[in-house]
Amino acid sequence: MQDIFKKFERKFGGGGGGPIKGLKTIIALGAIVLFFVSAFYTVAPDEQGVVKRFGEVVRVTNPGPHFRVPILETVYKPQVTKVHPVAIGFRRDPSGRAQVLPREALMLTGDENILQVETVVQYRIQDAKAYLFNVASIEATIKKSSEAAIREVLGKTNVDDALTTGKQQIQAETQANAQAILDSYDAGVEITTVQLKDVSPPKEVVAAFKDVASAKEDRERLIRQAQSYENDIIPRAKGQAAQTVNEAEAFAQARVARAEGEADRFLKQLKEYRRGKNVIRKRIYIETMEEILPKMDKVIIEGSIAGGILPYLPLSPASRVKGNVEK
Repeated sequence: MQDIFKKFERKFGGGGGGPIKGLKTIIALGAIVLFFVSAFYTVAPDEQGVVKRFGEVVRVTNPGPHFRVPILETVYKPQVTKVHPVAIGFRRDPSGRAQVLPREALMLTGDENILQVETVVQYRIQDAKAYLFNVASIEATIKKSSEAAIREVLGKTNVDDALTTGKQQIQAETQANAQAILDSYDAGVEITTVQLKDVSPPKEVVAAFKDVASAKEDRERLIRQAQSYENDIIPRAKGQAAQTVNEAEAFAQARVARAEGEADRFLKQLKEYRRGKNVIRKRIYIETMEEILPKMDKVIIEGSIAGGILPYLPLSPASRVKGNVEK
């Protein structure tokens, strides 16, 4: 080792300067080596290189090895393919549990109800240069823009839709609105997804929301019952009405037919009456008596007795049978 050191000293430390001059030479060589080593940089497959010289962006480089001027040029390598999440309304503690942030989470719906909304917005860097230098505090800007978009959309949505079937629509509109806001800033990011992790009433009013939900369920049940009754009673009433109409029409037709029959019979009798008035009168009289007398009490008196005691023969009720002939 000592021999190697002596050779190194003779090579770099010979002459009038001695060891100090040799040390300077070593430092100079080291600086040159360090300069050339630091002049090369590598951009990873998921990155883009943004080179800045004297505060101005001079070029953007793709994945692979590249050269820069040390000291004069600075390289930034943001991950452009990675999807970055931004949480709104909650934070995760070191154990991974979500902690609600009421100031961010509490939002007002279109029908003036308060909901607790926890959202995750995911974005990807679309323009590395714009992402790095166009907007200060890009993460905070993305968060505030997305929060504003959610509040705007939720402010036009009623609470029932927000809690049930309207979530997909809220997410889609929020994504579009947030993207429009960030594009107006030329932020260089693309919002890939907006996910509503949780939409629920605040704990303080959960009981009231349950009461309202129960009342709505009762209302829906009563409406269904009323519709079922309506679907049953209306066809039945229509059937009864149709039956009544049919019976009335049948009765009217029967009455008309009977009246026409009686009129026809009367006309025939009138024609016969005109031909033989005495015969017709007698026949009508006999037919009338045949119809009336069986229903009346009858007393038979011997017509040959002119005076004295009047013989009286009451007929028993058993003899009052239509069709009996009494002499």
